Amino acid sequence: MNPPDVFDESAIAALVDRFYEKVRRDRELGPIFNAAVHDWDEHKRLLTSFWASVALRASSYRGNPMAAHRSHPIRAEHFDHWLVLWRETCAEELDEVHAAQMLEYAQRIGQSLKLGLGVRPRARPLGVPIAGVSR
Repeated sequence: MNPPDVFDESAIAALVDRFYEKVRRDRELGPIFNAAVHDWDEHKRLLTSFWASVALRASSYRGNPMAAHRSHPIRAEHFDHWLVLWRETCAEELDEVHAAQMLEYAQRIGQSLKLGLGVRPRARPLGVPIAGVSR
C-alpha cells in the first residue's frame, strides 16, 4: 500500500484500523486487547480521536489513557511488542516523515504509561558472579 500524500484524520484512521487489526490477531497482545475491548469499531474511533489530538492537535479526544490501562494485566514486554507492531504499521501506512513522527509520539506516550502504571521490565540475571563484596 502506498502511503497517503496527505496526513490528516483519515490517514490516522487508516493507520489505527490496520494496526488494531494486527493487534487483534497477535498471539501476545490479542488476548489482552480482545478481553478488554468489547466494541472494536468504537475503540478504533476513540483511538483515532486520541492520535488525531496528539499528531494534529485536533483536541477531539476526551479520555484518560492512564486510567483506561490501569486495570489490565499489562507488562513491560507488552509495551515493547506494541511498539514493534506500531512501527511496522506506521511504515506501511505513512510516509517516512509522518511514520517517524507517530513512532516518536508512541514511544513517549508508552514511556509515560509505563512510569505511571509502575510497569517495569523483568530483571534478567546477568550470569556474572559478584566479586569483591566484603562485609
